[in-house]
Amino acid sequence: MNKNFRNTLLLSICALLVFPIGQTTQAASVQNNFYNVVMQEGADPWVYKHTDGYYYFTKTTGGNVTIWKSAQLTTIDAAPTTVVNTGCCNIWAPELHYIDGAWYIYYAKDDGDNVNHRMYVMENKSPDPTQGTWEYKGQITDPTNKWAIDGTVLQLGGELYFIWSGWEGDVNIRQNLYIAHMSNPWTIDSERVEISRPTYSWETNHVPQVNEGPQVIVRDGLIHLVYSASGSWTNDYCLGLITASVSSDPMDPASWTKRDQPIFKSGNGLYGPGHHSLTKSPDDTEDWIMYHVAKYNNAGWNREVRMQKFTWHADGTPNLGEPVDPNTPIPLPSGEPAHLRYEGEEGAFGGAAYASESPNGSGGRKAGHIDTPESFVDFNVHVQEAGEYILLARTANGTAGGGWSYLQLSVNSGEPSRFHITNKGWENWGLSTARIQLKAGANKIRFTKGEEYGEIDFFDIKPAN
Repeated sequence: MNKNFRNTLLLSICALLVFPIGQTTQAASVQNNFYNVVMQEGADPWVYKHTDGYYYFTKTTGGNVTIWKSAQLTTIDAAPTTVVNTGCCNIWAPELHYIDGAWYIYYAKDDGDNVNHRMYVMENKSPDPTQGTWEYKGQITDPTNKWAIDGTVLQLGGELYFIWSGWEGDVNIRQNLYIAHMSNPWTIDSERVEISRPTYSWETNHVPQVNEGPQVIVRDGLIHLVYSASGSWTNDYCLGLITASVSSDPMDPASWTKRDQPIFKSGNGLYGPGHHSLTKSPDDTEDWIMYHVAKYNNAGWNREVRMQKFTWHADGTPNLGEPVDPNTPIPLPSGEPAHLRYEGEEGAFGGAAYASESPNGSGGRKAGHIDTPESFVDFNVHVQEAGEYILLARTANGTAGGGWSYLQLSVNSGEPSRFHITNKGWENWGLSTARIQLKAGANKIRFTKGEEYGEIDFFDIKPAN
């Protein structure tokens, strides 16, 4: 029997055992979808699916490189983390690559002054990048040693190439994309060659003009280099594409052809999609893009991470479509198991808390008004086996642009913990997650008043492994 079908069947039986037919209060439903937020805070997401079946994720944190390790794409936010100390300062857009039996982290940092941003490399020979020792290999640069960020690696025909965003000179006027040959994963052994600069109106509409965040995927004889363009602090941030044949010389600028229109831009109420990563579903049958967007209109660098499936055009280039409507559920990545969903409005309310209408809610209603110390909403959650589970809640916080809020989350009357909710505004739903311990059988999950305010559309429960 197919593993995912078996898991779905078990969840369905479990739901029926706990909530007999005709009893609707707090009934769990088996779901194979999610709403498109995978991390409620973050920019410059990078995800690498390794041969061990795990996804290794990182993003800009500013002060270090943090690695998340997850068996599923939708649970990355709740995954265990490992911190790699990189030293000061302003650590941007790290990437994790596996090359010739070793792991490499490529990241940009400076000394506290942006003009001194350069690219650096660390190496780890452990089979698992969250284990072993990370060795500092030093700066990776071409002879010009100019400003450099957003480095990535192209592996092609047994050769390595480094591609990054940099300045032509020493003044922040324009960011171009450069490529150079590598003699090993931490050394450039050629001059840099410019392969793209901002030229079209959608690339030159802000100052400085920007081409950055290059990502490469080789498929069916073509090298697809998808990059971010326009100001990352604006709603105009988008993705562009240049392509080259695998039989051409990637060091020759003439090998590359640029599309005259962005291939992914603002839409469906989502703004400034960019600085992405490309990966596969757990069963390797689907292609997925992970990207950041502004949390709300004109949010600037206040961003979150989303993802969606993409396909391919007849000419072999990626068809990214447009950002998926944030209020429309989309199927889970193929190979991810189903989960149990509990609608917020079906909880048991106390104090000032109650269910109310929700225009963007999954069922048209939500749990809220958990506004006083005695307010709460309870849920009865049943699992067959004791162990660690992940709780993923669709949540909202009314303070758009203000501070985060949190509810208090307790399990089986245990010590409450903070359940953080990002600052996006009411009905602008985000994602809050927690790892919780559940016992076999019935469990009580309670949300109570914390700091400021928060609402719950629903939450999903799935095993942590």
